Amino acid sequence: MSADEAAVSLSSPHTEPTAAPALSLYREIERADWARLASGIAQPLTETEIVQIRGLGDRLDMDEVAQVYVPLSRLLSLYAESTKRLGAEESAFLGENDSTTPFIVGVAGSVAVGKSTIARLLRELTSRWPGTPRVELITTDGFLYPNAELERRGLMERKGFPESYDRRALVSFLTEVKSGAAEVRAPFYSHMRYDIVPDAVVTVRRPDIVIVEGLNVLQPPPTPNDVAVSDLFDFSIYVDADAGHIAQWYVDRFLALRRAAFSNPSSFFNVFAQLSDDEAVERALGFWNTINLPNLEENVLPTRHRANLVLQKAADHKVETVLLRKL
Repeated sequence: MSADEAAVSLSSPHTEPTAAPALSLYREIERADWARLASGIAQPLTETEIVQIRGLGDRLDMDEVAQVYVPLSRLLSLYAESTKRLGAEESAFLGENDSTTPFIVGVAGSVAVGKSTIARLLRELTSRWPGTPRVELITTDGFLYPNAELERRGLMERKGFPESYDRRALVSFLTEVKSGAAEVRAPFYSHMRYDIVPDAVVTVRRPDIVIVEGLNVLQPPPTPNDVAVSDLFDFSIYVDADAGHIAQWYVDRFLALRRAAFSNPSSFFNVFAQLSDDEAVERALGFWNTINLPNLEENVLPTRHRANLVLQKAADHKVETVLLRKL
């Protein structure tokens, strides 16, 4: 082939074009790259504090905190500080006193995926940064209807599904927080009683950050005219994992609870304390397959794309990939 023929061949319209990189709303950051963001940052928690924070079945350790959650806490603190500055600048522009309100972070994900541990951990870590020393945590369990009301509505077997929550009360609570109310109260839920505790409340007094943890916090509004809970978030996190891994974590946690909390005579679940290992596994899988898995597939997982950040966990509970929505 001559040089001229070669030039024609290379410029031929039949030459396959180079494929363009796939576009995405998210930056996909591998564990090692994310961990490098913590370089030079001292570990703010002791091993004892980490043990106290982690839930049953979680394998949270010093490395996981340093490599995954310290960078995440710094990112949240930066978002909160930037939002506060923007609020102050807006007030100055309008000639008003600064009325910046708390920065609200939502944490969503399946039962047993570890979101409660992550929410507690982020509360501790973000409060160690100078710009966000006051951080409060609210769980949406407090906005479940009381068991008596769930029984009246025929929803006890649907506890944890969107319809089992007093969504309007949760939206009203967050609206007050985001409106700058000096003090806002939320109902208190007891996992021991498996019910709302009458007259017990959690009080929020204008902190820097409010973390809201729950299964369905990223749900879209029931009708176009309603406000979604997530409309009141400044940032949201979805904790993700393969459903098969979560099922195993759920069973492991059920077995651990049977040996611990379930053995307490005051526990709602005391009836399960005397089950054999095989019976306990069978019962746990029954709960998972009839309640928690359908809720995950129908209601929780479809909201993952609404999050600003997704933590993708491997079978050992460790985060292997972080997806961060682009600004």
